[in-house]
Amino acid sequence: MDAFELNKIAGATLAALLTVFGLKVFYEIALPHHKPAKPGYSIPVTAAKPGAPAAAPAAFDPKAVVALIAKATPANGQEVFRACQACHTVEKGGGVKTGPNLFGIVGRKVGGVAGFQYSPDFTGKTTSWTYEELAKFLHNPKGYAPNTKMVFRGVEDPAELADLISYLRSLADSPAPLPK
Repeated sequence: MDAFELNKIAGATLAALLTVFGLKVFYEIALPHHKPAKPGYSIPVTAAKPGAPAAAPAAFDPKAVVALIAKATPANGQEVFRACQACHTVEKGGGVKTGPNLFGIVGRKVGGVAGFQYSPDFTGKTTSWTYEELAKFLHNPKGYAPNTKMVFRGVEDPAELADLISYLRSLADSPAPLPK
Protein backbone atom coordinates (compact mmCIF):
# COMPACT_ATOMS: atom_id res chain seq x y z
CA MET A 1 0.00 0.00 0.00
CA ASP A 2 1.53 3.29 -1.04
CA ALA A 3 1.10 6.79 0.38
CA PHE A 4 -1.54 7.68 -2.21
CA GLU A 5 -3.81 4.85 -0.94
CA LEU A 6 -3.34 5.96 2.68
CA ASN A 7 -4.25 9.53 1.69
CA LYS A 8 -7.48 8.31 0.03
CA ILE A 9 -8.49 6.33 3.16
CA ALA A 10 -7.67 9.24 5.47
CA GLY A 11 -9.54 11.65 3.18
CA ALA A 12 -12.64 9.42 3.09
CA THR A 13 -12.57 9.07 6.89
CA LEU A 14 -12.25 12.83 7.37
CA ALA A 15 -15.04 13.48 4.84
CA ALA A 16 -17.35 11.07 6.70
CA LEU A 17 -16.60 12.69 10.06
CA LEU A 18 -17.07 16.17 8.60
CA THR A 19 -20.43 15.10 7.12
CA VAL A 20 -21.68 13.61 10.41
CA PHE A 21 -20.65 16.57 12.55
CA GLY A 22 -21.74 19.05 9.89
CA LEU A 23 -25.23 17.51 9.79
CA LYS A 24 -25.40 17.69 13.59
CA VAL A 25 -24.60 21.42 13.53
CA PHE A 26 -27.08 21.99 10.69
CA TYR A 27 -29.77 20.07 12.64
CA GLU A 28 -29.22 22.19 15.76
CA ILE A 29 -29.46 25.41 13.73
CA ALA A 30 -32.47 24.39 11.62
CA LEU A 31 -34.44 22.69 14.40
CA PRO A 32 -33.60 24.35 17.70
CA HIS A 33 -34.33 22.36 20.83
CA HIS A 34 -36.34 24.16 23.49
CA LYS A 35 -36.39 22.84 27.01
CA PRO A 36 -39.88 22.90 28.55
CA ALA A 37 -40.46 25.15 31.52
CA LYS A 38 -41.83 22.17 33.41
CA PRO A 39 -40.73 18.69 32.26
CA GLY A 40 -43.36 16.00 31.73
CA TYR A 41 -47.05 16.07 30.92
CA SER A 42 -49.89 17.38 33.01
CA ILE A 43 -52.53 14.69 33.55
CA PRO A 44 -55.78 15.81 35.14
CA VAL A 45 -56.67 13.63 38.12
CA THR A 46 -59.81 13.91 40.16
CA ALA A 47 -58.89 13.62 43.78
CA ALA A 48 -61.05 11.55 46.09
CA LYS A 49 -61.97 13.01 49.43
CA PRO A 50 -59.48 11.99 52.11
CA GLY A 51 -60.75 9.03 54.08
CA ALA A 52 -63.51 8.22 51.58
CA PRO A 53 -63.41 4.61 50.39
CA ALA A 54 -63.14 3.98 46.67
CA ALA A 55 -66.38 3.05 44.98
CA ALA A 56 -66.71 -0.72 44.79
CA PRO A 57 -67.81 -2.30 41.53
CA ALA A 58 -71.43 -3.36 41.43
CA ALA A 59 -71.96 -6.87 42.73
CA PHE A 60 -72.86 -9.51 40.17
CA ASP A 61 -76.48 -10.65 40.38
CA PRO A 62 -77.09 -13.97 38.58
CA LYS A 63 -80.86 -13.60 39.06
CA ALA A 64 -80.77 -10.40 36.97
CA VAL A 65 -79.03 -12.31 34.16
CA VAL A 66 -81.61 -15.12 34.39
CA ALA A 67 -84.38 -12.52 34.07
CA LEU A 68 -82.78 -11.28 30.81
CA ILE A 69 -82.67 -14.74 29.18
CA ALA A 70 -86.30 -14.62 28.02
CA LYS A 71 -85.51 -11.51 25.93
CA ALA A 72 -82.01 -12.62 24.92
CA THR A 73 -81.00 -13.34 21.33
CA PRO A 74 -79.34 -16.72 20.63
CA ALA A 75 -77.70 -15.32 17.46
CA ASN A 76 -75.90 -12.72 19.58
CA GLY A 77 -74.97 -15.47 22.01
CA GLN A 78 -73.47 -17.44 19.14
CA GLU A 79 -71.19 -14.46 18.46
CA VAL A 80 -70.16 -14.39 22.13
CA PHE A 81 -69.58 -18.16 21.93
CA ARG A 82 -66.92 -17.69 19.23
CA ALA A 83 -64.40 -17.23 22.05
CA CYS A 84 -65.37 -20.69 23.35
CA GLN A 85 -65.11 -22.62 20.07
CA ALA A 86 -61.40 -23.30 20.43
CA CYS A 87 -62.04 -25.51 23.46
CA HIS A 88 -65.69 -26.67 23.19
CA THR A 89 -67.82 -28.50 20.63
CA VAL A 90 -71.59 -28.03 20.40
CA GLU A 91 -72.68 -30.77 18.00
CA LYS A 92 -74.92 -33.54 19.27
CA GLY A 93 -72.66 -36.49 20.03
CA GLY A 94 -69.58 -34.35 19.38
CA GLY A 95 -66.35 -35.26 21.07
CA VAL A 96 -64.50 -33.43 23.77
CA LYS A 97 -61.68 -30.99 23.12
CA THR A 98 -59.83 -29.10 25.82
CA GLY A 99 -63.31 -28.58 27.31
CA PRO A 100 -66.41 -30.79 27.30
CA ASN A 101 -69.11 -30.88 24.61
CA LEU A 102 -71.81 -28.32 25.43
CA PHE A 103 -74.76 -29.81 23.53
CA GLY A 104 -77.62 -30.04 26.04
CA ILE A 105 -75.70 -28.25 28.80
CA VAL A 106 -78.76 -26.56 30.35
CA GLY A 107 -80.21 -28.98 32.88
CA ARG A 108 -77.34 -31.48 32.56
CA LYS A 109 -75.53 -32.74 35.66
CA VAL A 110 -72.41 -30.74 36.50
CA GLY A 111 -69.40 -32.79 35.41
CA GLY A 112 -71.62 -35.09 33.37
CA VAL A 113 -69.84 -35.49 30.02
CA ALA A 114 -68.34 -38.95 29.68
CA GLY A 115 -64.76 -39.03 28.48
CA PHE A 116 -63.80 -35.62 29.82
CA GLN A 117 -61.38 -35.26 32.73
CA TYR A 118 -63.01 -32.62 34.93
CA SER A 119 -61.10 -30.61 37.50
CA PRO A 120 -61.72 -31.56 41.16
CA ASP A 121 -64.20 -28.69 41.59
CA PHE A 122 -66.67 -30.46 39.28
CA THR A 123 -66.22 -34.14 40.09
CA GLY A 124 -68.72 -35.62 42.50
CA LYS A 125 -71.17 -32.70 42.29
CA THR A 126 -74.84 -33.58 42.42
CA THR A 127 -76.13 -30.27 41.08
CA SER A 128 -77.24 -29.52 37.54
CA TRP A 129 -76.42 -26.65 35.23
CA THR A 130 -79.38 -24.39 35.92
CA TYR A 131 -79.60 -20.94 34.34
CA GLU A 132 -78.40 -19.38 37.59
CA GLU A 133 -75.45 -21.78 37.96
CA LEU A 134 -74.43 -21.17 34.34
CA ALA A 135 -74.63 -17.41 34.90
CA LYS A 136 -72.40 -17.64 37.99
CA PHE A 137 -69.85 -19.87 36.26
CA LEU A 138 -69.71 -18.04 32.93
CA HIS A 139 -69.47 -14.65 34.63
CA ASN A 140 -66.38 -15.64 36.66
CA PRO A 141 -65.13 -19.20 36.08
CA LYS A 142 -62.21 -18.95 38.53
CA GLY A 143 -64.44 -17.40 41.20
CA TYR A 144 -67.01 -20.20 40.81
CA ALA A 145 -64.49 -23.04 40.64
CA PRO A 146 -60.96 -21.95 41.66
CA ASN A 147 -59.33 -25.13 40.32
CA THR A 148 -61.10 -25.14 36.97
CA LYS A 149 -59.02 -25.91 33.89
CA MET A 150 -60.94 -23.26 31.98
CA VAL A 151 -58.75 -20.23 31.27
CA PHE A 152 -61.61 -18.05 29.97
CA ARG A 153 -61.91 -14.96 32.18
CA GLY A 154 -65.69 -14.72 31.93
CA VAL A 155 -68.43 -12.55 30.45
CA GLU A 156 -68.96 -9.35 32.41
CA ASP A 157 -71.83 -7.75 30.48
CA PRO A 158 -75.14 -9.17 31.77
CA ALA A 159 -76.85 -8.80 28.36
CA GLU A 160 -74.04 -10.69 26.58
CA LEU A 161 -74.10 -13.33 29.28
CA ALA A 162 -77.87 -13.76 28.85
CA ASP A 163 -77.40 -14.04 25.07
CA LEU A 164 -74.71 -16.69 25.58
CA ILE A 165 -76.88 -18.73 27.93
CA SER A 166 -79.80 -18.37 25.50
CA TYR A 167 -77.56 -19.77 22.75
CA LEU A 168 -76.44 -22.65 24.97
CA ARG A 169 -80.11 -23.33 25.77
CA SER A 170 -80.84 -23.65 22.04
CA LEU A 171 -78.24 -26.43 21.73
CA ALA A 172 -80.57 -29.27 22.64
CA ASP A 173 -83.08 -31.62 21.06
CA SER A 174 -85.73 -30.06 23.27
CA PRO A 175 -84.48 -26.84 24.89
CA ALA A 176 -85.10 -26.33 28.60
CA PRO A 177 -88.08 -24.13 29.43
CA LEU A 178 -87.36 -20.43 29.70
CA PRO A 179 -87.03 -19.09 33.24
CA LYS A 180 -90.07 -17.39 34.67
